[in-house]
Amino acid sequence: MSFAGRGVVVTRPKDLAEPLARLIEARGGRAILFPVIEIEPLPAPAALARLAQFDIAVFVSPSAVRVALPAVGAWPRRVRAAAIGSGTRRELERGGVPDVLAPVEGADSEALLALPAMHEVAGKRVLIVRGEGGRPLLAESLAARGASVEYAQCYRRAKSGRDPAPLAGRWKSGEVDAATAYSAQGVDNLLAIFGADLVAATPLFVPHERVASHALQLGIRQAIVAGPGDGEMIERLVAYFHERT
Repeated sequence: MSFAGRGVVVTRPKDLAEPLARLIEARGGRAILFPVIEIEPLPAPAALARLAQFDIAVFVSPSAVRVALPAVGAWPRRVRAAAIGSGTRRELERGGVPDVLAPVEGADSEALLALPAMHEVAGKRVLIVRGEGGRPLLAESLAARGASVEYAQCYRRAKSGRDPAPLAGRWKSGEVDAATAYSAQGVDNLLAIFGADLVAATPLFVPHERVASHALQLGIRQAIVAGPGDGEMIERLVAYFHERT
């Protein structure tokens, strides 16, 4: 198989990267873990202590779930949990949260906003659990539909402080055949850490067209949209190298 032995840089935080790394290894590739983003928890936002006052709590990432859920305790029955995508939904379910609303396809604000339940929010209180910064689309769209929206910012994303020299050496020696990035910030950090001269010619696999466009604007020559799930990512990686046999 042409994917056998291919080195793939997985840039997600380590705990989120391991499922994809296992899939890469199971298909004969070599997973090279180098998180370009580190998740730094912030003090628990006051809004989490008032969670029972909301109608809907939207979690924007698995990291938001992992950081915020311990501060919540028992999940309030009246609050409907919503997730940006299937990975975040699974993280909520693992934490014991029932009846999570999430899109079947897609893993972004647009996919969640397209669900019928997210059109019926007039007069409801919505809490968006996320990291610092991020896109305003979700909050703005829900507010335009009549919801009262608050943020609970529970972590920040920092550039990795790991020593890049060992991986840079492997990159230069031809051991890296592809890389992955799951957000625009991930692309930014990858380029900041390793430099465009090293990264630009490497096929970069991303979950969304939005991230691909950002990568191309920064000089990445090939930004390949795989899909938001680990299964979609590995299938696109394997297909890409098979197509080039």
